[in-house]
Amino acid sequence: MQIILLEDVKSLGKKGTVVKVNDSYGRNYIIPKKLGVEANAANLNNLKLQNANAEKIEAMKQQSARDIKAKLEGKAFTVKIKAGKDGKTFGSITGKEIAQAIMDSMGVEVDKKKISLDEPIKAVGTRTVNLKLYKDISAEITVKIEEA
Repeated sequence: MQIILLEDVKSLGKKGTVVKVNDSYGRNYIIPKKLGVEANAANLNNLKLQNANAEKIEAMKQQSARDIKAKLEGKAFTVKIKAGKDGKTFGSITGKEIAQAIMDSMGVEVDKKKISLDEPIKAVGTRTVNLKLYKDISAEITVKIEEA
């Protein structure tokens, strides 16, 4: 019997794959627990349509990330913070402040979790920051920290 898995099953495979199992295992365990469905023509067609839709959504996300990269690549953003006489800040600049500066100046929303900082910025000056927009798509921006 062939089964299309609806969930990841440890000993069989990942969600969306077609696997061959014993009739009794499929009828008594996989199908009743809603871990899979029988691989008939209608279910195989549904799987094909779901895979095509998933690929389309993936392509749209990649294109969106490329568009954001084109807008942000090489741009400079200014963040103001209180600082002492020697240029040390009172507090630190985190991804949240950088994301807000990008939103204010360009109108592009970037998730603060996608801004990778090796360490929090605690001094006035200019830093290069990497934005991980998608799996293999990242952009480098310049952040100028100024005294408020």
